[in-house]
Amino acid sequence: MIGWTLAAKPIIVLTGMKRTPSGGLLGRPRAFDIDKALERALRVFWEKGYEGSSLSDLTEAMGINRPSLYAAFGNKEALFRKALDRYVERTMVFVRDAINEPTACGVAERLLRSAADMVTNPHDPRGCLTVRGALSSGEEADPIRLELALRRSEGEALIRKRFEKAKRDGELPPGANPADLARYLATVYQGMSVQAAGGATRGQLRRVAETALRAWPK
Repeated sequence: MIGWTLAAKPIIVLTGMKRTPSGGLLGRPRAFDIDKALERALRVFWEKGYEGSSLSDLTEAMGINRPSLYAAFGNKEALFRKALDRYVERTMVFVRDAINEPTACGVAERLLRSAADMVTNPHDPRGCLTVRGALSSGEEADPIRLELALRRSEGEALIRKRFEKAKRDGELPPGANPADLARYLATVYQGMSVQAAGGATRGQLRRVAETALRAWPK
């Protein structure tokens, strides 16, 4: 569910030269911007999920051929992991901003309200890649499904630790369970992601956030 701007300069990868009938090289080698190619691959995976994204979908969107994809990124699974790293770097910022709120209730409010906006951002595919990425996947995608579950759990762990501190500081009532509260917010967020992918509007999901917040322990 859970960016920072990458500081490294784009890497240019050569995709090879065409050969003449006699076997000689013809023309200059074509090149591509690896950062732009990765962004385009990320968008394909975000829109179609891991298994739903074919190599043809990816190479067409990235503007490269299969040998170039393999040379620059490895196989499809390795490409997905690189795209996922970029996605998490970009989207985890809203979790980190939320956990810096001065109160536990403020953390919950910012998380859910920001989530409603993020999963309905008109400039991005709807929903969350870590939620949608391996939905309806077969056994071959088990490593990816496990990776996505790990990424979601990392965000949940950050929230849980923040609530553990809040409980120690007396912000939460004695009976409140930080792990349960973190899981509650994660579950609402993941449901919002699925709803957004199904067409729910930003206004509808903001109302979902407000409804969920009414259950917050006083």
